[in-house]
Amino acid sequence: MAQDTGRTLMSYCPDIKVLDCTLRDGGLVNNFRFTDTFVKNLYEANKKAGVDYMEFGYKASKEIFDVNEFGKWKFCDEESIREIVGDNNSDLKISVMSDVGRTDYKNDIIDRKDSVIDMIRTATYIHQIPTAIEMIEDAKVKGYETTVNVMAVSKVNESDLKAGLELLAGSGVDTIYLVDSFGAFYPEQIERLADLYLEVAAKSGKEIGIHAHNNQQLAFANTIQALRQGVSYLDATVSGMGRGAGNCFLESLLAFLKNPKYNLIPVMEFIEKDMLQLKKDGAVWGYDLPYLMTGVLNSHPSSAIKFIKEGREDYRNFYQELLEIE
Repeated sequence: MAQDTGRTLMSYCPDIKVLDCTLRDGGLVNNFRFTDTFVKNLYEANKKAGVDYMEFGYKASKEIFDVNEFGKWKFCDEESIREIVGDNNSDLKISVMSDVGRTDYKNDIIDRKDSVIDMIRTATYIHQIPTAIEMIEDAKVKGYETTVNVMAVSKVNESDLKAGLELLAGSGVDTIYLVDSFGAFYPEQIERLADLYLEVAAKSGKEIGIHAHNNQQLAFANTIQALRQGVSYLDATVSGMGRGAGNCFLESLLAFLKNPKYNLIPVMEFIEKDMLQLKKDGAVWGYDLPYLMTGVLNSHPSSAIKFIKEGREDYRNFYQELLEIE
């Protein structure tokens, strides 16, 4: 098992990296249709707040996804990012997500020397790991920092998870993410899983990250638990914006961290000026009873999203429907 890190709730942890994935995970709420003003203001807020990475969205294939159905952050063309950040002469690093089976990575991800992007994050299910490794190696050859998000691990048996992690540890990836896709984990489970990930990572010098969802209102607590175990890369979104129940709140995380480099005030100002208006314009996300049910039952939130969109309020019937599916 991982060694005791000695981290407490009051510890200063200089190795911590905070990654804002508001545009990517939050883009699942509004089909990535953010205004340039919103994106520019978020970029400036992250710079002032000392956030380490800002994820602009997906590198999705235009052969698979219709560009007319999504905003430009579904695709993250180089010129689109540069329109916001220029040459990004700042300490804030830029990342994008590449999904296994949904990204034309050989063509759409250009060499790092020609790009303003610093990090390529690969999202994979456990059975796709061999393809994910191929994508990771492609990004490494092109000069990028790399991470991998192994999704839906709450549905994976431990032997398969260990085997998958060992494969990733033998790859060129820099950081392996523990992902609570369905918001099903409790802090005690995060503690055990973080120890497993860290044990595998220690053998190959990898870092570990955490990406938590808020179905049971535990995303923040689970992120803190992972941090205490020694996890270094922490994902969050402004106001928890993300599909369904959303994610760990960036403002909560920055308020908690003791690192003097982080500053909560720019994020508060962004919420006041931009995020509140986004909600007034109709964007909906965040904890709700149907998401609690899917989290408790370790189910994909799609059924709860459908329930809410249909305006249903028959919670007891919905719970029985979920039980029958499970």
